[in-house]
Amino acid sequence: MAKESPKTPIQVHGGEKELTRRLGLMSAIVLGVGTTVGSGIFTSVGGVAGTAGTAVMTILAFLIGGLIMIPQNLCYTELMTAYPEDGLFIVYFREAGWNFLSFFGGWSCFWATDPVGIAITALTVGNYLAYFTGWEPGMVRAVAIGMIIVFTALHMIRMDAGAKFQNIITAVKIVPFILLVVVGLFCVTGSNYSAPAVEGVSPGVMSLLLGIAATTWSYDGMQTCGTMAGEIKNPHKNIPIALIGTVLLVTLLYTGLSTACVGLCDVSTLAASGAPVATAFEAVPFIGKASGTIAAFLAIIVVTGSLSSLIMFQARVEYKCATEGYWWKSWGKVHPVWKTPYVSMLWQSGFAIVLVFATTLQTLLGYFTLICLIRNVLCFCTWFKVRKKSNYHPTWRMPGGAFMAVLAIVPTVILVVTTFIDTPLFSTIAAVLAIGTAIPFYFYFKKVNADLIAEKKAEHDALERAMEEAARGEAKN
Repeated sequence: MAKESPKTPIQVHGGEKELTRRLGLMSAIVLGVGTTVGSGIFTSVGGVAGTAGTAVMTILAFLIGGLIMIPQNLCYTELMTAYPEDGLFIVYFREAGWNFLSFFGGWSCFWATDPVGIAITALTVGNYLAYFTGWEPGMVRAVAIGMIIVFTALHMIRMDAGAKFQNIITAVKIVPFILLVVVGLFCVTGSNYSAPAVEGVSPGVMSLLLGIAATTWSYDGMQTCGTMAGEIKNPHKNIPIALIGTVLLVTLLYTGLSTACVGLCDVSTLAASGAPVATAFEAVPFIGKASGTIAAFLAIIVVTGSLSSLIMFQARVEYKCATEGYWWKSWGKVHPVWKTPYVSMLWQSGFAIVLVFATTLQTLLGYFTLICLIRNVLCFCTWFKVRKKSNYHPTWRMPGGAFMAVLAIVPTVILVVTTFIDTPLFSTIAAVLAIGTAIPFYFYFKKVNADLIAEKKAEHDALERAMEEAARGEAKN
């Protein structure tokens, strides 16, 4: 077992700052489950139903979408135990020597997935609150913005308190989530599983693949603890347990809830609803509308926990880019008192607020899905490169090795291709925007931060040489 240092020192412009290891196993699990079990299922179950077309295809989409996450999480687990520091794929691209992709990972996070995810989640909370209040869209957006501000302040100023809040709200939301699944499955109507397909959808392999792709938002977040790996205690032991446990639990919960939803109401009604879970549970016998109200209330708790988790961890990606020189240097600052990357957090939440005003849920979901899938494919490819390096010493290795890595890559590639086939114009524009804007900024940062980049490269090279010498010494002994 490799030894770990209690702290992860980070050199940033203007002095030495550090993020310390303050998160235990429970917090690591809570990050994964708390982030994943949130707005995804409560937002996308209707979208997946509308894309997959039938009840059975909807269930299969969630089941297969979860199963293909297993090899992905196994791959992430090995990479995280080899490089237990903040940044996730930013670190893996860097170690593979793919500096542009390391930058692109952070660039795509900021402009395509992270603030987008916060905006989607906050709007979802507002939409479910509107189920009770009948709020107009303007009020929904105002509430969403208010929640972003509150959770940003909490996790930026009081990280320990924020972690405790996250533990509590995750525990609170998982129990009622399980109750929703159990009650729903007991009250389903068998005929709903054979209801006619959603109008305009031809059920088949293509609709199933599109349905699986549509679950991307629901399942994204399982690898969350890797983004804060540099702040997790005993990472070589805790990260594998957290990641593997998360994927199994979330897949079971999502498949169960989707089965309940399509069994409670016909798939077309589910696809057309803005609050699909609440709509489905209105069909529970005896209590009718009240059960929809209860489901909406539980959805608010669940999604609020997810929003809190997203704001807590996501800004670490841009923070990591800044400390490596491939971002604006100020984003790498750690507050001297709060010990959090406050500049990165403020920018992330500020952009999320702009997105709340600027666009719709479905547009955000579509953009998020495509960019996330492309980035995941590239990230899993790093395994083939870094495993040959002298500093690659994971304390946990995924079973199957290269075969498992291929299982992580191929299904994701299929989903990317499927998305391009289904929406070629939108997909092309999204990809061109994401990659095309990244290229000039990559070269800009290489020029203006050349001193910091050179310093970091020297540090990494020195570390690799030290590890090579240590390995040779062990071999002689």
